[in-house]
Amino acid sequence: MDPIRVVVQNCVGCNLCVKACAYDAITMSGPVGAREGKATAVIDLVKCTLCGSCAEACKRYKAIVITRTTFKGQDVKAHSGICVYAEHRRGKLASVVPEIVGAARELQKDLSAPVSAILVGAGVRRYTEELLSCGVDEIWMIDDPSIGDFDEDVHSELVAQVLLEKKPEIFLGGGTVVGRSLLPRVAAKILTGLTADCTELSIDPSTMFLRQTRPAFGGHIMATILTQNHRPQMATVRHKVMKPAEKVASPAGKVVELKHIPIPKTRLEFLEFVEEKTSTVNLVEADVIVSGGRGIKDPKNFALIEKLALATSGAVGASRAAVDAGWIPYSHQVGQTGKTVKPKVYIACGISGAIQHLAGMKGSDMIVAINSDPNAPIFDVAHFGIVGDLFQVIPELVKRLENGT
Repeated sequence: MDPIRVVVQNCVGCNLCVKACAYDAITMSGPVGAREGKATAVIDLVKCTLCGSCAEACKRYKAIVITRTTFKGQDVKAHSGICVYAEHRRGKLASVVPEIVGAARELQKDLSAPVSAILVGAGVRRYTEELLSCGVDEIWMIDDPSIGDFDEDVHSELVAQVLLEKKPEIFLGGGTVVGRSLLPRVAAKILTGLTADCTELSIDPSTMFLRQTRPAFGGHIMATILTQNHRPQMATVRHKVMKPAEKVASPAGKVVELKHIPIPKTRLEFLEFVEEKTSTVNLVEADVIVSGGRGIKDPKNFALIEKLALATSGAVGASRAAVDAGWIPYSHQVGQTGKTVKPKVYIACGISGAIQHLAGMKGSDMIVAINSDPNAPIFDVAHFGIVGDLFQVIPELVKRLENGT
């Protein structure tokens, strides 16, 4: 049965549900219902988020019915400790892992609970020293040559089994391509919630629950979410949002091998890994980023952005507007729906400063804005602002940088 449905015989075609839907998921295109000559509501299940606004608007006629599946709450007191997912790929730990461990250690100050890490894969023992040096108290490791890097079905099953056995209170992962795909699978398997792309994590002093804060409604508000009845409390954080864990001089943590957990066979076939090739340095790792927005007016003008990036040994970024216009690939997008970056210097060229873009770069050590509009919101967060024509400013900056002046 669909989770939401229209009772045609009750629908009078009043259009209230269409007006109430914020996701444009309802159209009046169904068969004639209770009122002669009036089409009834049709709900697009792909667009629908089951927010319930339509059913609320239709209380009088009861023509929209939502069927929710609920799960019995778990014994939350049986869980303790903070766990992180030690993501790795192609021979190295993901750069977000030390940041997740750092976040876990900050939470540890309020919970006084141990920090553990789940490490799954083939030949993963080589990562244990780095994890322990970050201050992890215990590593739960499954090291088996049959586990491929891209066997996501196997990884999700094993991680779920470890969580069910060890019962941590909190489980954190990276908001990476891998994390966004793997961790929702894990949450579904163990029947708990997951808050994605958190910008802040803290412990609620009254309940001792994990406060998971993330942008909502296009970044216009910040939502704080609590998982009250299910464990573990799961959250992902983006790279460059949290501070990396400080290294421990004499690690005292230990490695626990979980050899008793059976390794399932993968149902996936790995074909090949195609590495993205870019002419500049990695955007997320760059110390300097030069980004272009709608103000550059034409895709060919990204050559100016590239020249400035080259002169500063930096990477090329872009706003969503530039990416949506097809001027530059999505991999360069900075913002809430792109990459979160934290360089030493961020140079925004022709970018107005929409809140969604600011969410991805406001943590930069220094922000330089170049814009012809003195009232552009980007100047509110910029440390240095240049009000002027970027087609004149950028060539002058490049000239001075190349001349060392």
